[in-house]
Amino acid sequence: MHDIVIRNANVVDGTGAAAAFGDVAIDGESISAVGLSVGVGRREIDADGRLLTPGWVDIHSHYDGQATWDPHLVPSGAHGVTTTVFGNCGVGFAPVKADDRGALVTLMEGVEDIPGAALWEGLAWNWETFPEYLDALESTKRSVDVAALLPHSAVRAYVMGVEASVRGVATDDQIAQMQSIVREAISAGAIGLSTSRTKLHLGSDGGAVPGSFVELQELLDLAGAVRAGGGGMIQLVTDWTDGDPAQQFDWFRKIADECGLPVAFALVQDDLSPDNIYRILDLLTEARADGLEIHAGVGVRPVGMLINLESEIHPFSGHPAFQEIAARSTPEQLTVMRDPEFKRR
Repeated sequence: MHDIVIRNANVVDGTGAAAAFGDVAIDGESISAVGLSVGVGRREIDADGRLLTPGWVDIHSHYDGQATWDPHLVPSGAHGVTTTVFGNCGVGFAPVKADDRGALVTLMEGVEDIPGAALWEGLAWNWETFPEYLDALESTKRSVDVAALLPHSAVRAYVMGVEASVRGVATDDQIAQMQSIVREAISAGAIGLSTSRTKLHLGSDGGAVPGSFVELQELLDLAGAVRAGGGGMIQLVTDWTDGDPAQQFDWFRKIADECGLPVAFALVQDDLSPDNIYRILDLLTEARADGLEIHAGVGVRPVGMLINLESEIHPFSGHPAFQEIAARSTPEQLTVMRDPEFKRR
């Protein structure tokens, strides 16, 4: 007798095969049988023709804070996600010195539009190093599995100081310190290193993400530390509007080739250079043909935003008339915006 049997389901097994009507038996933590006659279960569930699928792996999320207090990772858990990867785009909350916590919150608030008030309310900050952060994650009982990337911005800020980390050039000693942190984090369970090189990523104070302006050699040095720590992936985002996309893509090739690591990047179409994606896909095809493990991540839905006057970006934010009152409080802005002459402008 099986522990659980789910009956009358349209079973999608994840292999690419067409859905098949049948039952699924579960024993312990494993699927033990799939078919039209799997036997009896101590607990039986009638799927009534609904789809029964493997869990979804969300490879790009930003639950770095929420994962420390929410066992179900709402709303992802309710949508069928069973594993999520966070720490993407070079932003996250470890390693961190106590005095720098606000800077990391400011980055996450601006880059991912996660309210700082919620982060301050939920984060326990019972860690400094990345292994200690992983311990905090491990101590939380959860219904959704998690995997964490080590954020480049946090590593830079930890070693160089917040202000210097944004545009400063790391010294040899600082590179060595960062490499040590990377090796330690990978050995402790980080699945790789993430970084950001896009001008779209700004903190809520308007500042750039640390790591946005580093040269290739720093990324190669840190990627080498990922390999030395036990291996993992490099995740990054970049702009494709400055010059030939091949120049940026050449960085991906060098990291994948010289360090022997998988490289994953976000592929998006830009209104200013709408044909760049086709050039990038050609470059990707060439790289894969050369045996390099480079992957493009593409959003299956358009990016959504919650917009109000307190958001960094909204329909009026770039308008010259609104810029005159941008520094005022929201109630003051509303008073001015109700004026008919201001509306006309």
